[in-house]
Amino acid sequence: MQRYLISFDDGAMDHIPDEDFPAVGDASHAVVQQAKDAGVWIFGCGLRTQRASIVATDGTVSDGPFPETKAVVGGFSIIEVPSREDALQWAARIAEACRCAQEVREIMFDPLS
Repeated sequence: MQRYLISFDDGAMDHIPDEDFPAVGDASHAVVQQAKDAGVWIFGCGLRTQRASIVATDGTVSDGPFPETKAVVGGFSIIEVPSREDALQWAARIAEACRCAQEVREIMFDPLS
């Protein structure tokens, strides 16, 4: 089994009218429940829109990344499925529910983590 990160950029849902967000939330929660019922769900969440703090290797902290210049993750899901094709099928369900495109990336396996 492989783990996959399914994510979307901050602002990807900005086209959705405020009055539609309850329906988007219901649809998203339904897909999450389907993934849990199928035994593939690991974790997922949305991220608050804000600038992150960057901690350098020497411990210095700076503001960034800046949304104007760099893509910022707006939300993500982690699933564990047998194949990339399965991950893409789950991403399609999430994309439909969230009304925005999803990026799919395989997570590298590390037996020590």
